[in-house]
Amino acid sequence: MIQGDVSKVLKPPSLFLRRLKSANVYGFRFVQLLRSSRRSRRFTPSQEPNMILTAIDYAIIGAYFAITIGIGFWFRNRASKDIAEYFVSGRSLPWWIAGTSMVATTFAADTPLAVTGLTIQHGLAGNWVWWSFALGGMITVFVYAKLWRRSGVMTDVELVELRYSGKSAALLRGSRAIYVALIVNPIIIGWVTSAMFMVLDETVLFELPASTLEQTVFGDNALSVRPWLIIAGTLMMVGVYGTLSGMWGVAVADALQFCLAMFGCIALAWLAIAHFGGASQLEAKVIENFGEGGTAAFDLIPDFTGANAWLPLHVFLLLLLVQWWATWYPGAEPGGGGFIVQRMAACKDERHSLLATLWFQIAHYCVRPWPWLVVALAALAMYPELRQSELADPAFNSGVGFPRVMRDLSPPGLRGLLTVTFFAAFMSTLSTQMNWGASYLVRDVYQRFMRPDATEKQLNRASRYASLIVLAAGGVASVLMFGQSVDAAWRLLLALGAGTGAVFMLRWFWWRINAWSEIVSMFGSLLFFLTVEPIALASGLVSADGGGPILGPEVKMFSVAVMTIALWVIVTWLTPPVDDATLDRFFQMVRPGGPFWKPVAERNPNVKVDTDIGLSILTALSATGIVYAVLPGIGNLIFGHYQAAALCGGIAAILTAIVAVLVKRLTRVDSHS
Repeated sequence: MIQGDVSKVLKPPSLFLRRLKSANVYGFRFVQLLRSSRRSRRFTPSQEPNMILTAIDYAIIGAYFAITIGIGFWFRNRASKDIAEYFVSGRSLPWWIAGTSMVATTFAADTPLAVTGLTIQHGLAGNWVWWSFALGGMITVFVYAKLWRRSGVMTDVELVELRYSGKSAALLRGSRAIYVALIVNPIIIGWVTSAMFMVLDETVLFELPASTLEQTVFGDNALSVRPWLIIAGTLMMVGVYGTLSGMWGVAVADALQFCLAMFGCIALAWLAIAHFGGASQLEAKVIENFGEGGTAAFDLIPDFTGANAWLPLHVFLLLLLVQWWATWYPGAEPGGGGFIVQRMAACKDERHSLLATLWFQIAHYCVRPWPWLVVALAALAMYPELRQSELADPAFNSGVGFPRVMRDLSPPGLRGLLTVTFFAAFMSTLSTQMNWGASYLVRDVYQRFMRPDATEKQLNRASRYASLIVLAAGGVASVLMFGQSVDAAWRLLLALGAGTGAVFMLRWFWWRINAWSEIVSMFGSLLFFLTVEPIALASGLVSADGGGPILGPEVKMFSVAVMTIALWVIVTWLTPPVDDATLDRFFQMVRPGGPFWKPVAERNPNVKVDTDIGLSILTALSATGIVYAVLPGIGNLIFGHYQAAALCGGIAAILTAIVAVLVKRLTRVDSHS
């Protein structure tokens, strides 16, 4: 029963797939979806004011869209120079723009809703599903960022043919580029679009009657069509400024969008606290509505053994110690990858690359969460029926609480700003996914396999076409994924990538890994993912709904990871190693340290390799400690627990001083390499 409760935090992939089928994805009829989309998801609120936009709201929204399009035109000529300008800003981004662009991309329309759902289900501790990635992120900062920057790649899959050789490397590079660009990317666009649809439906379009023109054109479907038209218009706008401006425009727009989004969320959190007359009153109401053991809503470390325990200790340890390295997930790739690598490649140098990823991790875990968490707690306090519905039905999406707080509390002026907040979050993610996906199609498919001799003009034109292809694929996925929960999609990608993370990290430090190691890990992960659950069901380890006393979704992830790692290690030893020339070239360029490059290092005695791996890992651990001290520190400060806040602040200050000293030592060591 306890494990079944945990599965409500992360819906099992099997449940997600069954819900996809029940949504008629495979026999999709668009008109039926439009007719049912609005009323079927309506949840009767405690109060029903319309979030009607005024002239000042429309002015704010109009100014935002005008500035965004203006950025696209401003950087148009620069993006037209070559594909290095288009995809990696000519490798000239300063760290603060690159890092802010990273965090803006992960601040999508879906994220505040997902955080709200997790908090309503299990209190603040429910967010360990994503807080647990902090250590992996810090290791990327201090261990892998400099390696990626030295490699000189434009995309992370370009590393494949730099690190490996032969037809297997070419096969891996091309297939993974297509997989990420045209499967993973559209899935991400699909779920953030679904979240944006919910935000529109519950705020500015809530109970807003159709105009005469809309009724004339769309008839009974007028109300249901309206959000799709708005989203389609947004997609086209992203297509315009994203294809015009390339990475410089995307990154600068991201920085603006992040600032707007944070300002809007902070303003909403302040209003939520004021609505209850103060943080202590909000805290009391949350405790009252959370039910038995109400104070558990504010526990950052859950009770593992009490009567109301929902998270077993072994599952918590799997999240904290295994998930970050065992699974591949966009934005939290073990060792770095995806759009994170693209931003690192766009930085001026190694130092800017490190600072950009460090700022991303700090902003991601320390700056962004608490405005979302305060609004999530306010939703729990204002709408207790959300938690009751979530407990009664795991398929219920309590993330709807965030836009409902927006609708019920925001005054004129702030309504426009909050609308811009979600458009900014939505568009920053779309523009990155579009540019990132296009970089694979152009650099790793078109230029590598179709037109190796293509001119810069041809590549630039292909880049714009590829951007539109990725955006169009995302639009199709948005329709197919309509109505699916965000955390279910998160869980699907996490489980599918279980076991692949280890090979992505170790390929930098073990010469024996080859292209077949990665290929087998990808297909092995999928195979084990599909077979573990049926075997567990047949053996009685889990129930039909994916829960069970022994094998839950986190244990399943761990099981898939262990089997996948065992498989690719065996295949690594059974297949030929990478040829000496390729290994030597990679070793000379990247200069990785550690004992597992010994045969290559003996052939290249003049290469000054990194000697600071242990120091880098110690720095990453200390920086992770900062995150885990700042998170409760800010919360205690908000809710008036000043002694606890001071203790957390003191720990964070000590760890910050330690990290500063360690970073100086790392910089000194690197300068001597």
